[in-house]
Amino acid sequence: MGPGNRPLDLGWLEDFLALAESGNFSRAAELRAIAQPAFSRHIKSLEEWVGVALVDRSAHPVSLTEAGKRFRPAVHSLLEELVAARRAALAVDGLAAQSLRFAATHVLSLRYFPNWLGAIEARLALGPIEVVSDNMAACEELMLQRKVQFLLCHSHPAVPGRLDASQFMSTRTGEDLLMPVTSRQSPVDTDWQLGETTRSDVPVLAYSEASGLGRIMRALLPAAFHEHHTVFTAHHAELLKTMVLDGRGIAWLPLSLIDRELHEGRLHVAGGPRWQVPLDIRLFRRRTEPSEAANAFWQAIDTA
Repeated sequence: MGPGNRPLDLGWLEDFLALAESGNFSRAAELRAIAQPAFSRHIKSLEEWVGVALVDRSAHPVSLTEAGKRFRPAVHSLLEELVAARRAALAVDGLAAQSLRFAATHVLSLRYFPNWLGAIEARLALGPIEVVSDNMAACEELMLQRKVQFLLCHSHPAVPGRLDASQFMSTRTGEDLLMPVTSRQSPVDTDWQLGETTRSDVPVLAYSEASGLGRIMRALLPAAFHEHHTVFTAHHAELLKTMVLDGRGIAWLPLSLIDRELHEGRLHVAGGPRWQVPLDIRLFRRRTEPSEAANAFWQAIDTA
C-alpha cells in the first residue's frame, strides 16, 4: 500500500470526516448522499493511499485508530484551506465577494425562504445568491465545510445542533409551531386523536434522524417515537404532509407548511398543547466571515 499506487480523490477526505463525525458507515454515507457500498470503498481506498488503517471497524460505534486520529485534524485543515483558496481566487474577479451562499432546510426553502428573502431585497440591494436545500444534517455539514455562509433552519433552545456557539452565531428571523395533524378525508381520523398519553395503535409518519425536526421531536417528545406505531419514515416534512393528506396517519408538521391546508379544512390538529412544540426560525453564520457582502447582509437583518 502507499500513496504512490493511485491518485488521491478529495471526496475520500470529505467521506472520512463524515465518518469520523457520525461514527457510523450507513449514517455517514447518507450524509454524503452516497450508497453505503461505494462509501465503504472510498474509505478503504483512502486507507490504501495513506498506507495504514484509519478506522477501527470492530468498535461500535466505529472509531478512529490512533493513525486516524492524527490524520483527522490535518484533513480538516487541508479542506478548509482549499475552500478558502478557491474563494480567494474567485474574489479576484469579484465573484465570491458579491455572492451570498445559503443552506436552507427543505421545509423552509419551499415557502418561508422566498418570502423572507423577498422582504429583505425590497430594502437592500443584493448580489448573486446561491441556495442549497437539504436535510438538517447535510446543511450543517455544508456550514462546517465552509461551502455556504448562512444556514436557515428550525431551532429550539433546548436542542443544540452541531454548530458550536464558539464558532457560530445566530439570529431569530421568525417563529413556527410543530403540531400533530391528520387528514379530514380519513374515515377513522377520530380514532387518531392524541390525549394525555399516546396510543400504540396510532399510525405515525415520522422524521428520520437526519431531519432537524426529527432531532427536536426525539429530544422534546420522545413518547411520540417510542410509544406509537411508526408506519413511515422520511427526511422531508413535505413528503410527510402528502402522506397525511392521503389519510395514512398522523405527522408532526410545522404550521408554516400547513396553514393553508388547515384553513381549507383539509387537515386538522390531532393533539392539544401537550403534543405541540413552539419553534424558532434562525439564521446561522460563522463568527468570522471574510466576505464583505455576507457581513453587510448580516448587519442589515440583525438591525432590522
